[in-house]
Amino acid sequence: MKYFHLIWAALFRRKTRTILTLVSIAAAFLLFGMLDAVRISFDQAGKSANGAQRLQTGSKLSFIETLPQGLGEKIATVPGVKSVAYANWFGGAYQDPHNQVFTFAVSDNYIDQYPEVQVGDEARKAFANTRIGILVGDKLLEKYHWKIGDQIPLQSNIFPQQDGSKNWTFQIVGALHPTEQSVAFYGQIILMHWKYFDDAVMKGYNNGRVGWFVTRVKDVNQADQVAKAIDALSANSDHETRTQTEAAATASWMKQLADIGLIVGSIMGAVFFTLLLLTGNTMMQAVRERTSELAVLKTLGFSDRSVLAMVLAESVLLVVLGGVIGIALAAILIPGVSAGSGGFLNLPTVGANSWLLGIGLMLAIGLVVGSIPAWRAMRLNIVDALAGR
Repeated sequence: MKYFHLIWAALFRRKTRTILTLVSIAAAFLLFGMLDAVRISFDQAGKSANGAQRLQTGSKLSFIETLPQGLGEKIATVPGVKSVAYANWFGGAYQDPHNQVFTFAVSDNYIDQYPEVQVGDEARKAFANTRIGILVGDKLLEKYHWKIGDQIPLQSNIFPQQDGSKNWTFQIVGALHPTEQSVAFYGQIILMHWKYFDDAVMKGYNNGRVGWFVTRVKDVNQADQVAKAIDALSANSDHETRTQTEAAATASWMKQLADIGLIVGSIMGAVFFTLLLLTGNTMMQAVRERTSELAVLKTLGFSDRSVLAMVLAESVLLVVLGGVIGIALAAILIPGVSAGSGGFLNLPTVGANSWLLGIGLMLAIGLVVGSIPAWRAMRLNIVDALAGR
């Protein structure tokens, strides 16, 4: 550490170049922090259901496979189950195919599974008594300037009515008001009657089947046991199920659409490869500019190993400074990103493991990019360097 002032002075010899390089490194590790949070959220999802108030039961084969509606009656008899509801994906677009609206056909008691989502008593009654009635998230009402009583057209991207038309008309009878961040997603969706959907859709498209079941458990500490009991109901049948937390179910859907680990790894690989080239070029140029200064240090008695260590330390310090700034920014931004996603993302904060992995990468990258210029500095010939050869 006695040479730290020399290392620091050398690092900021060209302030503009160093600052721009630090910004690039910080950006790379900011991306690392965000993507590592995504990776962790997918890896952790589904490891245990204990602690979850609700469980989601879907097809074990694929999230696009449906299940018989009657399975819900069997699930209701499982010890530890408080209530069961079910839902189907409907999809939908408003006015323009690009204006996609998340729309679900749900059972009458579906909203009761979510006490965190407020629906007025009048809206509940209107929804129960209106065949084409829908409940709309408050954010969605604001976005399209809809109001209670409006009739709106939606075009399903999958399901035609019995006359072959994919254009459906609904009447807004109430609003969904999520009160917790964990269910903020409900501020941006539409709920319609499953019975109306099943009766009105063209034969062969649904036939009394549902996409998934949502189960409330009596004791959150027994959720794992309840999940296993539910799946046992359909074991060795043509509709085997997988019961997990809602977060785990979302992660499972995403994993079926794409290999999240491969995507994250590929992006980070490309980012760090580019970072190696950028930082390596910076260090090579910095050492080349200080050739005569390094020769003077050797003339004053600095050993080859001391010069090697100083250049390596400069390289490591550059990467560590930028990396720590980047991961710190990720730790600050992740809660905001999760909140701003409207419940779509539930990213964990940057934990000790992420910091350790990040610091390990910083040290490794610093040593790699500094090795060649440090080796050249160590083997520098004093006479040639001072002569400018």
